[in-house]
Amino acid sequence: MADWKQRLAELGLKLPVVAAPVAAYVPAVRTGSHVFTSGQLPFVDGALAATGKVGAEVGPEEAKEHARLCALNALAAVDALVGVDSIVKIIKVTGYVASAEGFTGQPAVINGASELFGEIFGEAGAHARAAVGVAELPLGAPVEVDLIVEIA
Repeated sequence: MADWKQRLAELGLKLPVVAAPVAAYVPAVRTGSHVFTSGQLPFVDGALAATGKVGAEVGPEEAKEHARLCALNALAAVDALVGVDSIVKIIKVTGYVASAEGFTGQPAVINGASELFGEIFGEAGAHARAAVGVAELPLGAPVEVDLIVEIA
């Protein structure tokens, strides 16, 4: 197995504590050789890093950083369930962007998550993806990300 925790440390990254669910679900579920995460918001120390719609209250570059936070939170959920070092491949990323009317830059925002996975996992971080604009996200979050990963 790869030493992804070592790679995180090399990048100066630390997995956060898994965010507590805001409703009736669990952060991640394993079935066979896959882990599916619930949607992860940009929580930092238990609080949302920002609220608002991208293209209005939240700028696209700031939202990209929030997508990166969501990705780290999703990895934390995987780590808590099976250990991040058991990841073989990032299979699919779905990103949701609370979008102001007329905002169409969802792919660039979700690149915050995709680029992070490339930095950490290299070729194993290449994934299929959807970047979806939505009217609202839970708690007023600007971005939400969920994952499907293959594990050893």
